[in-house]
Amino acid sequence: MAALTLNIRGELMSLEHPVVMGILNVTPDSFYAASRAEDESAIRLRIERILHEGGTMVDVGGCSTRPGSTEPTMEEEWQRLLPALEILKSHYPEVTVSVDTYRAEIAKRSVEDYGVAIVNDISGGMIDPKMFSTVASLHVPYILMHIKGTPATMQQHCDYDDLMEEILLYFAAKIRQLRQLGVNDIILDPGFGFAKTLDQNYKLMAHLLEFSTFRLPLLVGISRKSMITRLLGITAEESLNATTVLNTFALLGGADILRVHDVKAAVEAVKIIEELRKEQ
Repeated sequence: MAALTLNIRGELMSLEHPVVMGILNVTPDSFYAASRAEDESAIRLRIERILHEGGTMVDVGGCSTRPGSTEPTMEEEWQRLLPALEILKSHYPEVTVSVDTYRAEIAKRSVEDYGVAIVNDISGGMIDPKMFSTVASLHVPYILMHIKGTPATMQQHCDYDDLMEEILLYFAAKIRQLRQLGVNDIILDPGFGFAKTLDQNYKLMAHLLEFSTFRLPLLVGISRKSMITRLLGITAEESLNATTVLNTFALLGGADILRVHDVKAAVEAVKIIEELRKEQ
């Protein structure tokens, strides 16, 4: 079976081997405090660490989407993103950058003015109705995530008759919409922690292989999330080991991209799984 690829600024990126996306939070309120980088020095240090530890992508976000988070204005979000986007464009032009936003205008500015290569939208196009058409016009890969409600309300929407069936149908409908608009590169994100209970998150992880039916890249983002801390009764700061365990399981379930705070541990997990696969 041919390896999946992404069109990154006109160059094909192969996903024959899974890649790691390092998180760059430029927000004052992200759930994991150690991931926040709000001044230029901290932003540079964070980017350097992601790259030094083997990260292939940098995902920069200016709007926290933790449960119950307060939504900033579009201008507040943009002003948070600007220093990071300027540093990435000026000093790391070869790096594949994704922007974590559910606002079409932010996506447009980031791609057109700063060369951002991927749009990462946690809302699946539901918060900003212009998002799908904007991504289509920008001709960039789009990360399509499963969610119900918004970050402020999503934990009130964890009711499913059949969790996997509903998520698969959601993706099928959204993929069809995007294809009709001409979006060629779609990355699926099952949305761990978004409108899902603790048990539902683990059921989702156990059934990751079902998403292979779409033959699209699969992104998994479980880094230090509450599905780990609540289960084990630990803090986000104590959750690296458990995060690595789940990332390893995600790789076995077909994950192509791991979105993480701790790049080194994720890269090591990828290397070990890839070495084991050589022997199969």
